[in-house]
Amino acid sequence: MVFGRGTHLYDNGGRAYLDCVNNVAHVGHGHPHVVRAITNQAQRLNTNTRYLHERRLEYVERLAGLLPEALEVVYLVNSGSEATELAVRLARAATGRHEMAVLEHGYHGNTVTAIELSHYKFDGPGGAGRPGWVTVLPSADAYRGEATEPYGESIELALEGVAPAGVIAETLSGCGGQLVPPADSLRSVADAIRRRGGLLICDEVQTGFGRVGSHFWSFELSGLMPDIVTMGKPIGNGHPIGAVATTRAIAESFANGMEWFNTFGGNPVSAAAGMAVLDVLEDEELQPHADRVGARLIGALSDLASRHAAIGDVRGHGLFLGVDLVIDRDTKEPDPSLASHVLEQAVARGVLLSSDGPGRNVLKIKPPLPFADVDADRLVEVLDGALQSRSA
Repeated sequence: MVFGRGTHLYDNGGRAYLDCVNNVAHVGHGHPHVVRAITNQAQRLNTNTRYLHERRLEYVERLAGLLPEALEVVYLVNSGSEATELAVRLARAATGRHEMAVLEHGYHGNTVTAIELSHYKFDGPGGAGRPGWVTVLPSADAYRGEATEPYGESIELALEGVAPAGVIAETLSGCGGQLVPPADSLRSVADAIRRRGGLLICDEVQTGFGRVGSHFWSFELSGLMPDIVTMGKPIGNGHPIGAVATTRAIAESFANGMEWFNTFGGNPVSAAAGMAVLDVLEDEELQPHADRVGARLIGALSDLASRHAAIGDVRGHGLFLGVDLVIDRDTKEPDPSLASHVLEQAVARGVLLSSDGPGRNVLKIKPPLPFADVDADRLVEVLDGALQSRSA
């Protein structure tokens, strides 16, 4: 790939591909407003954060204004992985505890701590297994219903004898297969952790900033009030910036004399990129756009499922969607072979998708937010053709 514009990528032969999976380019590839903001600031000043800079202060104030009022302290970092690291340090400082709880299939970054907190990684191919200081909580899969006990009871059972500093959770699980858990299931997790004196860390790296359409943050779908929120990827539209938001009390417990410093976290260019992304989200009304186009796409995919028995489930919110491919609708057995075939056929037809989930059978749809009606229609047409080609 050598060029990107809006919802499309172009390869070195000039061929265009509809990008249905690149959530990093949140407001579209090469958005001119973001490019200008980065370029203009880079021409003026880019230095480490030892030096105060007005743009950084403006950005954290604006970002905090989009969060619940209690989350008034914002730390800027360079990535979602760094955000995870800092969030864990905050939780440990506030509680005086070391252990952490995570959700099954979760993914939180590529640093040592983040991998050890990511069930998707440590329990996957090449993984070293669960660290002793990590407790894994079952995911609430509304489609397959993996938890055998009532969900709240299964959480209590998993936490028996454990007092973690907190739980880190994606409120919609991408690597888990674009899972949309019942709202009360996540509240059960939060309540169980807080009864034990722990904190709730919501990972909004993949799902924040209006992607779910109806809300700006995905934790709002479940009515959650996080103690800490982590952000990354989309907030700079591909520029390396991440953030952690928390309460004043937690931040003060962290300020114990050991200086926290991030050399380039929120440097002037990064802050300019972040501000520009918020400008575009607001000016182009991309959150309501994601809500409308996402609803249209869910309807079209559900119609496609009525014609293809291999589609077991269509789920998601806004432009965070999943198509669960199965061998049999009754058994709900995953069909990773079909998923691979669909991905290959889609690429051949100029559409980029990916698959995930424990069975590697769920098509992930999380495109740049300017994804238009015509893009949604093309995606459905290509999926229809790919599924027909398998059955032909």
